[in-house]
Amino acid sequence: PIGVTRPKRARLAPGGPVSSFAWKPIRPGMQSGYFESYKSEVGAYELDKLLGLNMVPVVVERRVDNDLGAAVMWIEGVRSWETVLPLPKPATWEFQLARMKLFDDLIGNSDRNKGNLLVDADWHIFLIDHSRAFVTDSKLPQELQNIDRRLWTRMLALDEAGLKTTMGAWLDSRQIQAMLRRRDAIKKKIDALVAKRGDAIFF
Repeated sequence: PIGVTRPKRARLAPGGPVSSFAWKPIRPGMQSGYFESYKSEVGAYELDKLLGLNMVPVVVERRVDNDLGAAVMWIEGVRSWETVLPLPKPATWEFQLARMKLFDDLIGNSDRNKGNLLVDADWHIFLIDHSRAFVTDSKLPQELQNIDRRLWTRMLALDEAGLKTTMGAWLDSRQIQAMLRRRDAIKKKIDALVAKRGDAIFF
């Protein structure tokens, strides 16, 4: 019952790859003033794989009752952001948050909130709900302070031809070009941080 897009939960027969998934058949288009698309959910997972981020749960396109949509792996045994917020955090916490912010800036995700952050028993942060990502403007929704150098190097290597090959089924040319414009804007921000604080910004 949580979420403005009203996802449903589908349970699978025992012995399958997952026990259940969230089902989001969101047709691409404007809804309540926001661009929404199930394809953005799949695109976020595919980009996560391309970058080696390992924070977005598995998402695949499926057809259910003649509707195409995103089937998002349901992660068992996770805690909400509110539950873990007052608890002592491990050393990897700030590193994961820095990676999340860099990813959200790249995909133009302005919808990151406490309801779409999940934490497992090993303090691994999972990022869900990306139906509003991959907009066509160049705004950066997150303020960057520290950077994962390895992740940033992979982002710098992205180009239009490669993204069309790997992401073309989920993103159109305008979305891909906007992502690269945001990447260039991120570079300016990171260059300014390096000029101010040096290599201390990098994990």
